Amino acid sequence: MKKIHLLLLKSFIRPFIVTLLIVMFVLLMLFLFKYIDDLIGKGFEWYIILELMLYNSATNLAMALPLSVLLSSIMTYGSLGENYELVAIKSAGISLRRAMYPMMVVVFVISVAAFVFSDYMLPVANLKYYSLLYDARKQKSADLIPENIFSSRFPGTTIRVKRKDPDGQTLHDIMIYQRGAIDINHIVTFAKSGMMYRTKDDLFLILKLKDGVRYEETPGDVNYEQRRRLTRFRFKETEQRFDLSAFKMTRTNESEFRQASMMMNLKQLQHYIDSANKNVDSNASVNYRLIVPSIKYFTIPKISKTVKKLIPADSVLLHSVNEKINAYNNAASEVRQVQDALKLRIDNYKETTKSVRRYVMEYQRKFTLSAGCIVLFLIGAPLGAIIRKGGLGLPVVVSVIFFLIYYIIGTIGEKSAKEGDLSPIIGAWIGIVVLFPIGLFLSYKAATDSALFDMELYKRFFKRLKLPKRNPTV
Repeated sequence: MKKIHLLLLKSFIRPFIVTLLIVMFVLLMLFLFKYIDDLIGKGFEWYIILELMLYNSATNLAMALPLSVLLSSIMTYGSLGENYELVAIKSAGISLRRAMYPMMVVVFVISVAAFVFSDYMLPVANLKYYSLLYDARKQKSADLIPENIFSSRFPGTTIRVKRKDPDGQTLHDIMIYQRGAIDINHIVTFAKSGMMYRTKDDLFLILKLKDGVRYEETPGDVNYEQRRRLTRFRFKETEQRFDLSAFKMTRTNESEFRQASMMMNLKQLQHYIDSANKNVDSNASVNYRLIVPSIKYFTIPKISKTVKKLIPADSVLLHSVNEKINAYNNAASEVRQVQDALKLRIDNYKETTKSVRRYVMEYQRKFTLSAGCIVLFLIGAPLGAIIRKGGLGLPVVVSVIFFLIYYIIGTIGEKSAKEGDLSPIIGAWIGIVVLFPIGLFLSYKAATDSALFDMELYKRFFKRLKLPKRNPTV
């Protein structure tokens, strides 16, 4: 029995590791394709890109792990069924359920590890990833002087270069406009060619200009005649220096991102949910106290023991048209005051309840990752035993179909829960609740050796449904 367990474990662990690496690689490529324009051409160091890819891989693990469990389980049992190893195991008196025990233990360990990862490591990875991605996306481009474009990347200066050599440093037909205190181009420089390079400390950009002329306008002595004096200066070679401090990547304080739901563990999420619920309850009580003075006229009972003497009806009736109009205007004014008083509080209430739903969803997601691994294994293992195909052909197609069902249902449930159409708990667990009966059904069919995907069985069934042909009458 131990040899069979060892055989099953070896057959499962290898495909699991391979499929996990493949799925992580595919998701990482999707990340690079999505943010390629925000990362390329900004002069990042290689370790910045590597750090960003590492954090993104950690955030993608929540999607890659269930898919890897599903695909590897289908491949493992499909390969065992294709090579008649499952037949040999059953002929030895070992049922499919007993043969699944060692892999169930492994999947349970993976689920526990996934829960620990999502509670302790994933919030830190999300914090590092999103803060670094935010800083990378707001970073200015490292292509400081592009061709045939008036570049204003340096404050107070506009530079245009008609052509650049392939080395990226030799420039031709250069125009430089520099603005003065009153935001007018006071200095204009033209040069036939030049060289561009950075200082050793990477703090300044140096432009060595050759064969050019410089025009400078300076204010005159009279205040109302600002542009009076023009100076022209021809040069064979000159040098201009531009500050690069604004192009250095600056890191945002990570504490600004800690209030997001993805950056919290279970304890922090529970604390926020409790605080938000108390805030919602207090706002509801305050709202009630605001409108009580306006609705008290409708809450007085017809017969009240506390009211000893009623005002005669004739004294409160409105007889003239002006009195009725004034009464209507006063009532409308009071309604508008109540609406204005409640409008801001209602918007705050909606935003707070939406935030609570989002945090409850994140709280439940810590558990759904582990439960999803178990449910997808219950689908993948019996499904592989039924289809009896190994490798990366049919198992990949089947696993992708079931994972898409799981992902689409889960996404729709989460979106509906965030909008308030569903309970956050139902929205988080709806994908698992839908697929769990399917896993139990497939496990039952695999244990009873059901030919669920045998096409010949379905052909014979449909042939039986065909009506017999009638003999033609003479």
